[in-house]
Amino acid sequence: MDKSPDAFRTISEVAEDLDVPQHVLRFWETRFNHIKPLKRGGGRRYYRPDDVDLLKGIRHLLYGEGYTIRGVQRILKEEGVRFVQAVGRGEQSVAPQRSADREAPGEVETEATYAPAFAEDDDTDIAPLQGGLSEAALHSLRQALEELRECDRVLVSLRSPVETPPGD
Repeated sequence: MDKSPDAFRTISEVAEDLDVPQHVLRFWETRFNHIKPLKRGGGRRYYRPDDVDLLKGIRHLLYGEGYTIRGVQRILKEEGVRFVQAVGRGEQSVAPQRSADREAPGEVETEATYAPAFAEDDDTDIAPLQGGLSEAALHSLRQALEELRECDRVLVSLRSPVETPPGD
């Protein structure tokens, strides 16, 4: 039985609808403070229809248009949540002048506190492969690389020095 369009969605329903893993949605919550699902007992997340539209817009900007996380954050700041929700519903297109916020092949988004577990000059750059792969394959590789970088950022942010008890 299908839910009403106004019904709240679980994280698994939203992840399936957007075709992204649940951990990506949780990661996006840490990067986009506009994503605020209702949390119930046990930390279960319930997304309102507006939350789902926002997530669809973010997904489209990141994966469909090739924007960086910082680029999407800038769009949210300058254009607002309603604009990104409209992008998610397919009612709004993105202005082409935002190309400076798009990720170039092999580009790594860095932050002052970000220390990647892999070096930027490792073989993680997919640019040399472009001649022998289809656009669809390159797009898939870019998405996988971005997800790996997002996972790496989360892991780095969770690492903290281990404190030794006094007297040891």
